[in-house]
Amino acid sequence: MLFLEDIFKIALESSINEDPRGKKQVKELLEDVKEDYKNLSEKEKKFFDKEKLVNPYTDSRILFNSDKKTKIKRILAGIDIGTEELLLAKELTKSGNKIDAVVAHHPLGVARAQGLGEMMRIQEEIAIKWGVPINVVEKLMEPRIQEVVRALAPGNNERCVDAAKLLNIPLMCLHTVADNHVHSYIEKFLQKKKVRKLGDILDSLLEIEEYKIAASLGMGPDIYSGGKNSRVGKIAVTGMTGGTEGSEDIYERYAHAGVGTVIEMHISDSRKEKAKKFHLNVIMAGHMASDSLGLNLMFDKIAKKGVEIVPCSGFIRVGR
Repeated sequence: MLFLEDIFKIALESSINEDPRGKKQVKELLEDVKEDYKNLSEKEKKFFDKEKLVNPYTDSRILFNSDKKTKIKRILAGIDIGTEELLLAKELTKSGNKIDAVVAHHPLGVARAQGLGEMMRIQEEIAIKWGVPINVVEKLMEPRIQEVVRALAPGNNERCVDAAKLLNIPLMCLHTVADNHVHSYIEKFLQKKKVRKLGDILDSLLEIEEYKIAASLGMGPDIYSGGKNSRVGKIAVTGMTGGTEGSEDIYERYAHAGVGTVIEMHISDSRKEKAKKFHLNVIMAGHMASDSLGLNLMFDKIAKKGVEIVPCSGFIRVGR
């Protein structure tokens, strides 16, 4: 059996292996953070988030764990976790189906307030990989990153964490650590398929159980720009990891770099229209299905070590 720290360590190490930036760059970034920390004043160090020294994904972390000696046998996992899911965990335990910890996908607490914006830097590396100059990427992304940070800062980010503490339920969120898995999986999957048209991408995605189930619930993959017979050109998986939606102006640069089709987990209307303006094909894969796929790829490694995963809150559990 595993402790909560063991589960998080498995998720963290697994995510580094799937990171679009590569293991070497992730390790270099951690070294940069350690060096920056050394140069802080003692006053500044008091307010520094020390999780950053060991965890390159600060939107994913253990948020509350009252008893580090508790072995984890059964996890309640969901895409969005609130007080209602924590109370559900309590009720399941009362009925004889003991829940040892609750895991959210979308970040909570400090992971939401600080981590989500920081993880958008991953999108910069994805764009650079497809030929967008680094100076252009950084200048396009920085205003959007700061917009997200400002939007999240005043929120009641600790609400669910406070409830977990009162109910004495260990709580963890696994966001980018899961999203890196789905990004890597979809890239490799479509490379093997050698699709020609957008319709081929849809058909291929529907071979994946999470997308098949989502489609049966009215939440399946769809074409947001282009048609089923539109030829795909170069396919860039741009919207599966990296915190949240990036700069809508990046689509012009993808088009200039020769990309023909972008695949997004979800996409706002304004971003969709920008992509269409520059003649990009857009596949919207689906939010809950994509999040579920990333979680499943990661949870399978944990389940093999004897931990039962109980799905809730939009999480489509599929084992492989």
